[in-house]
Formats: sequence, C-alpha cells, structure tokens
Amino acid sequence: MNYCPGCGAGLVLRVPPMDTRERHLCEACGAIHYQNPRVIVGAVATWEDGRILLCKRAIEPRYGLWTLPAGFLELGESTGEGALREAREEANAELALDAVLALYDLDTIGQVQVLYAARLLSPDVSPGEESLEVALFTWEEIPWDTLAFPSVAWALRYHRQVQGRPGFPPDTGTKSRRRD
Repeated sequence: MNYCPGCGAGLVLRVPPMDTRERHLCEACGAIHYQNPRVIVGAVATWEDGRILLCKRAIEPRYGLWTLPAGFLELGESTGEGALREAREEANAELALDAVLALYDLDTIGQVQVLYAARLLSPDVSPGEESLEVALFTWEEIPWDTLAFPSVAWALRYHRQVQGRPGFPPDTGTKSRRRD
C-alpha cells in the first residue's frame, strides 16, 4: 500500500503509538491503515447417499481444479449465511448447515477459513458463474490429484473421520500452505 485511500497522500510504515506492529500511516490525515486476514466460508456438502459436492473452478487462482463451494465472506452476513450463498453462487445448490466442521488459520496467506458440514437439500446442482462443472463424488471418486487447495483435502479427510458423530469437534489450528 503506497497511498492513503482517504486523502491520497503517501503512506509510511511505522509502529503507531500504543501498537506493536508496523502499520501503513498517513502523515497527512493521520489515518492508520490496518491489513487484516480475509475470511473464507464454505461447506463440505453431502447428499443422502454420502456423495460430496465439488466444484471445478472457472476463475483464478487454480482455474480448472476442484474445490468445495466456498469464497469470501461479505460484510453484513454471518459465516453460515456466506457458506449458503457460496453454494448457491457456485453450484446452484441449496444446503442445510449442520455444524462448523473446520476452522483453518492460514496465517501465511492471510486467510481464516470457516467450513461447515452440510446436507444438500436436492441433488440437482449445476455450475454457477465461478464453476466450469459441479459433481457429486463418492469418497473413492474424489479427484485428489486435482484439488485446488490443501484445505479442501484437509476438510474432506476430517469430514470423513467425524461424519455421523453427534457434536463432533471442529478441526482448528494454524495450517501451512504445504500440500498434504
């Protein structure tokens, strides 16, 4: 960040009073510009027979690879509302959320991911604008070699471990960008 979004003046990196980290400061208007992690929301959504919904990405990053229906949380919506919206946008899917499945703190890329365990209300899904293709996969059919992000594999494996367990605990913690 080079210029203040408020007044257009140049920014300096400095530790503000009563802070412990360098921030982008505007010496002209006094604004402090914080850079915070982005929140990603999504779901591991299953149909009654246990098949899992995946979407083939029609956007970068990772164009053409498979992912869960997920994306950036919007201002003014809860994480659950965001997960439901992303499923509609990416797969024209309607879901019922069961519980938070996983919370991944991806500090190396500035993301916090909140993923839900969910049930599809209908197996009738189709690609939205951000998907080339959507499909329901059995565990054996999951295209492991073409998953878009490590967190997709983490969430799928954790979901398999805890599925059917009432009140399962969410998978939480700091994760790295390394592939499994």
